[in-house]
Amino acid sequence: MQLNTYLSFDGDCRQAFETYQKILGGKIHALMPFGDNPGCESLAADEREKIMHGCYELDGFMLMGTDATAAYPYKPIVGAHVTLSLNDPEQAARVFKALAEGGKVEMPLQETFWALAYGIVTDRFGVPWMVNCVQAMGCVDGDGDGRAAA
Repeated sequence: MQLNTYLSFDGDCRQAFETYQKILGGKIHALMPFGDNPGCESLAADEREKIMHGCYELDGFMLMGTDATAAYPYKPIVGAHVTLSLNDPEQAARVFKALAEGGKVEMPLQETFWALAYGIVTDRFGVPWMVNCVQAMGCVDGDGDGRAAA
């Protein structure tokens, strides 16, 4: 069994996935325009260029997406985040800064009781991210036993 994230974009799925690949590395497996697929012949010309299905892979995990259309209008992501876990605070800072470019920082990247660096940002494509650089011991309660405090 595998759990993946599927995002909806406001016409900029291609740009988002290309940006994620540039920032994070990984590989884009698919960016399929609606116009290249059967059953989409009746779409308006501008919608035929939008992405019906995109697939981006990073270290074995898939992030997939599609562009909204008139039939399925864009709705911003609410109540969810794409979470990125890193081990290097400098890499976390670089990634956070790149995701924040043109976006909105919700919580600046900072040290917390569970992480060397943690921050929340919504990128310029409307995708909310949590960037988390965990401490080497991996504990969340600060006493080193690895269990959350009651």
